[in-house]
Amino acid sequence: MEVGSFSQLEYLDLSANRLSQSIPETIGDMLKLHYLNLSSNNFSLGIPPQIGKLVQVNELDLSHNVLSGDITTQIQSLQSLSTLNLSYNNLSGSITIFDELRGLVHVNIAHNELQGPIPDIPAFQNAPIQALEGNKGLCGNVSGLKPCKLSKNGHHKLLYAIIFPLLGASILLIVILALYFSFKSRGKHADEESESSLISASLFAISSFDGKLLYSEIIRATNNFDSSCCIGKGGYGNVYRVELSSGDIVAVKKVHPLRADEVRAAKEFQNEVMACIEIRHRNIVKFYGFCWSAEQSFLVYKYLEKGSLATNLSNEEAGKELDWEKRVNIIKGVANALSYLHNDCSPPIVHRDLSSNNVLLDAEFEAHVSDFGTAKLLNPDSSNWTNLAGTYGYVAPELAYTMKVSEKCDVYSFGVLTMEVIMGAHPGDLISTLPSSSLEMRLLVKDVLDQRPLPPSTDVQDKLESVMEIAFMCLAENPHSRPTMYAISQLLAS
Repeated sequence: MEVGSFSQLEYLDLSANRLSQSIPETIGDMLKLHYLNLSSNNFSLGIPPQIGKLVQVNELDLSHNVLSGDITTQIQSLQSLSTLNLSYNNLSGSITIFDELRGLVHVNIAHNELQGPIPDIPAFQNAPIQALEGNKGLCGNVSGLKPCKLSKNGHHKLLYAIIFPLLGASILLIVILALYFSFKSRGKHADEESESSLISASLFAISSFDGKLLYSEIIRATNNFDSSCCIGKGGYGNVYRVELSSGDIVAVKKVHPLRADEVRAAKEFQNEVMACIEIRHRNIVKFYGFCWSAEQSFLVYKYLEKGSLATNLSNEEAGKELDWEKRVNIIKGVANALSYLHNDCSPPIVHRDLSSNNVLLDAEFEAHVSDFGTAKLLNPDSSNWTNLAGTYGYVAPELAYTMKVSEKCDVYSFGVLTMEVIMGAHPGDLISTLPSSSLEMRLLVKDVLDQRPLPPSTDVQDKLESVMEIAFMCLAENPHSRPTMYAISQLLAS
């Protein structure tokens, strides 16, 4: 029972012993735990509800015991949990309680007496059958499991789900054919009208702006993209500040002309458009529309007054203005944006190029993630191999040798970015010499804090230490050891 007195313990492994009776309720007092392994013992009775107090635990292994009864509903509180193993027990009942654990990445509930449909979250939907087998009552749309029985209403819903998309696709095909022949007939008109039709066909506005008018305004306001209007340059395209006649100000990213690698450039443009059309989040830069043609290709975004985070951190006066409250809020905003991309978008979106250059600040210093040219929409039915992408110094180490992209690549980049915001500059080689104890971590934070803002108060200092601790977790060499962005956003909100 005294185990609960280790209130500062972060890692506890008592596996492969002969511990018996029930798991002590005092386990819930170990609030700093990130890792708990009680597997291969003789623990009986049920999982104690107090385990739900371990809100920071990232990996939990209770496998190979004789635990019985329903899984405690308090397990829903473990929002930081990414790896869970309950296999080889006598647990029973439904597992719908796991629906709320959206940060889960790996799960194993094999060889119990569990029943009902498996949760509709990626950890279960993508789990191998070996992690679910041995439960006679489980069902779901996973290879090796029996499908769940549909009620009569369910059959009707399934029928509607098939018919209506087919009907919609047919209508869309008719509309596309009608537009095609309409545009084809217009090709016989004068050159001026033909050019106007090309502009109208090239621009797709997804906002209150009129597409054709917006195109003309952008060309006029930038003097056909004169260098004097350029506010930023990159390998993918240049960014221009455009003031419209209405008084609205937009940022226009003009894609470099397609020359050497036309296929790759077109793919990057398509990636950014497809990602941005679906995204709606306060911490992601607002997308207005795009133009795609051989002559002019650009994307239109909301203009953010303070520019990039990198520019603000590198400027002496701006660095002073970025006080600690603003910096912590920027870190929270980026975490919320990535959590949204990973968990609320279907399929999930991995940014792949998170850096201080791709975080923009508005007048209130609120963070907005931008630049989705290298973003990847994860396909749950594939291994998601990819070419190396990203900014040097922010790329997760596993991408150098596995080339397999996952959400944990963004988590690593977020760790680098968090350290950069606190230090005022890129952490560089400090990433490879992370502290091994809480004391070392506290001393390091004091040593590396950006000296330009006013010194933090005691409360803010404690908050910065917690934030830096999260950053270190994100920089773990093993991607499976990194927390999910959903878990990170929850920790930062607490």
